[in-house]
Amino acid sequence: MPRRERNKFVKRGQIIEILIEDYAFGGKGIGRIRNEYGEFVVFVPNTLPEQLVKAQVKKSSKKYAECKLLEVLKASKDEIEVPYQDIPGAPYIQLPIEKQHNFKKQSTLDLFKRIGKVADIEDKFDEFVKSPHTFNYRNKMEYGFSAIGYDRVQKTDVDEFTLGFKRRGLWWCGENLNRDSGLFDKELENHLKDIRHYCESSGLAAWHGPRKEGFFRYFVVRKSYKTDKLLFNLVTTSYDLSKFDLDKFANYLVELFGNRVAGLLHTINDEVGDRTIATTGSINLVYGEDKIVEKLLGLNFEISMKSFFQTNPKCAEKLYSKVIDYALENKEAIDNSVVLDLFCGTGTIGQIIASKANNTQIVGVDIVASAIEDAKKNAKRNNISGLKFHAADVGKFLSEHPDYTNKIITIILDPARAGIAPKTLKKIINLNAERLVYVSCNPATQARDTEQLMLAGYHLKKISLVDQFPHTAHIETVVLFEK
Repeated sequence: MPRRERNKFVKRGQIIEILIEDYAFGGKGIGRIRNEYGEFVVFVPNTLPEQLVKAQVKKSSKKYAECKLLEVLKASKDEIEVPYQDIPGAPYIQLPIEKQHNFKKQSTLDLFKRIGKVADIEDKFDEFVKSPHTFNYRNKMEYGFSAIGYDRVQKTDVDEFTLGFKRRGLWWCGENLNRDSGLFDKELENHLKDIRHYCESSGLAAWHGPRKEGFFRYFVVRKSYKTDKLLFNLVTTSYDLSKFDLDKFANYLVELFGNRVAGLLHTINDEVGDRTIATTGSINLVYGEDKIVEKLLGLNFEISMKSFFQTNPKCAEKLYSKVIDYALENKEAIDNSVVLDLFCGTGTIGQIIASKANNTQIVGVDIVASAIEDAKKNAKRNNISGLKFHAADVGKFLSEHPDYTNKIITIILDPARAGIAPKTLKKIINLNAERLVYVSCNPATQARDTEQLMLAGYHLKKISLVDQFPHTAHIETVVLFEK
């Protein structure tokens, strides 16, 4: 008998109704199935204790199953009414923010105990940094067009021109965003239905996921909190492009948003893959500027449509302030020294340190060449010297620069969600720096790396949590390690 059929509780693809009883790190609700065979654990992401949910089994083993949330059938008693349209990207928006913080703090510290083997993690806890804005905090949003909508009353898909977000659990279905979601710019989202009507009135089709055809694909918006400007990117296929007047569309956006419009870009994406920027497509400026300027801790950063930039800039200031606090805790040691900023992205942290330390050389390394180009431009714009940026794989860079061994006192680490590759982590350890400030958007991989760092002679001195993404399961951590 095939192995997957032996499970006495659930099978792959099965749709179940289950009561969520506990909360695990990363927003995984825990439900339990109890029958004559015993007790079986079910994980359902983006759920809360006391919710009754409908979920589909995606993966099943002898001990537990991983499910996909389809629908919340009954709310938790902790949830409250909010004046926003519900979207998949904000699963906890109805949970009071203090309760969100409690779940995030407890589950993250438990992770460091379990995976990182830090038994006294509560004693190392420094601060839970809250987002200055609980609602409407994002500076970028991607809205998708779809030729298939979803009827919530009939609970079925329908042929309909939609602009908004994917229906949870149904990749081929879009749902219209008709009003403020509570995450992005209120004026923009309240006008999104007007933009949808304008596009639909052109007679051109929205993207049909299953058939891989259609004209309208995405509408991407970036916002500057410094200037309050909006930068737009309309993504379409090239098919029927001659029938759509891009200049007229730009004028329509100016009618809606006036001088808030920084510019309109148009991207052609003829690939069948589901992403906004195609590897083979083109991007052209239709109207205005192709960049906006954002300010972080007194420094100006130019952001293009493709630049990586912190999604919650007001909270990013608090995140970076915490990183700087840890890095400059022993300021005399940083002055007149070299600081390595590894996985530096657009070099924001390094620039802020350089602006606050004396005669310190910052060496930033990141594999993304476009991010390094942005870093160099931003440093020049902010008139900050003492910065060197290298577009290279971090592990390879360290192998090629053995001269940094025993010469570095402080290293800043800000890797991607996957954490630091074991070989690269070994090279970082071999540099023998006195202190590491490790920033992570995925505490699970950071906790894994923590165990290795502790075995190598570092101790975890402080940990802070930063709530960059209210109403989601995401949490950022800043950890100070010392020899």
